[in-house]
Amino acid sequence: MTRLLTHLRHVDLAVPDYDRQLDFYSGVWGLTKVAEDSGISFLAAEGSPEQYVVRLRKAAEKRLDLISYGASTPADVNTLAEQLLSDAVQLITRPGSIDTPGGGYGFRFFDVDGRTIEVSTDVEVRRHRRIEEKEAVPVKLSHVVLNAPDLNTTRAWYERHLGFKLSDTLMHPNMGEAMHFMRISNQHHSMAIAQGPHAALHHISFELRGIDEYMRGSGRVIRAGHHKIWGPGRHVAGDNTFTYFLDPNGNTVEYTTELEMLDEDTWHPHVYDFSNPEVTDQWGTANAMNEFVAKESFNDVDRGCFVAPPV
Repeated sequence: MTRLLTHLRHVDLAVPDYDRQLDFYSGVWGLTKVAEDSGISFLAAEGSPEQYVVRLRKAAEKRLDLISYGASTPADVNTLAEQLLSDAVQLITRPGSIDTPGGGYGFRFFDVDGRTIEVSTDVEVRRHRRIEEKEAVPVKLSHVVLNAPDLNTTRAWYERHLGFKLSDTLMHPNMGEAMHFMRISNQHHSMAIAQGPHAALHHISFELRGIDEYMRGSGRVIRAGHHKIWGPGRHVAGDNTFTYFLDPNGNTVEYTTELEMLDEDTWHPHVYDFSNPEVTDQWGTANAMNEFVAKESFNDVDRGCFVAPPV
């Protein structure tokens, strides 16, 4: 399939503990609240041209509202919508104007597991800035990882319908394939799919300026008393740094930096055995990966599957 997606725009969450969640993301996590209205807030990364990278919505139940990707032109948006319709993918909305900060043109649909996906173009560029040395705030949204009950079915759907390509796979001798890293550009992954007991958000990752800023940011969140799941360390797949935390509503969020950029013409996917500790953490500085660490990112069953968000 011709690749029509360009990049990851934002991840939208519904949360019951809205005020604590907003305080976390706009405080210790380092995002900037750019708009708020009637229990919905939009948070930007200071180094990103995206209008916002996280949307929070106050709700009775926790859920993933949607994941948003960019496209180059309205024609590409229309082409993708027509292709999805012809393949019997369920559209939530048809292409049209978007009434969120920055506007734009786009549409929404369900993926194979029932997540709401949005694709948009012509969104106004946000005035952003260069992140300075030792300034430990997110530069941009890096990637999102999803739990799927059948990761190969989900992988095939994203390859067929949205043009994603496989970069690498994690496997375990006793578990088989456990995670696929998927790309829509030369960035090693903008999405990964993890084998899990149910469809849910695995984690959202935010890129910092460099190693020093990544360590300073990780330390700030630790000192603020938020639960650290795993890290700091450095993966083999993607060659990126990682520290994972739980936000106040139990979603896993990651600080990272230096995610690998590929030569797509020559790249061949690897299969890495993550029972080897050096695969999960090259440095050997993170707490050991085990079943208890893994289960913390299974997250709750997503109540939003095949239920479109109200806004």
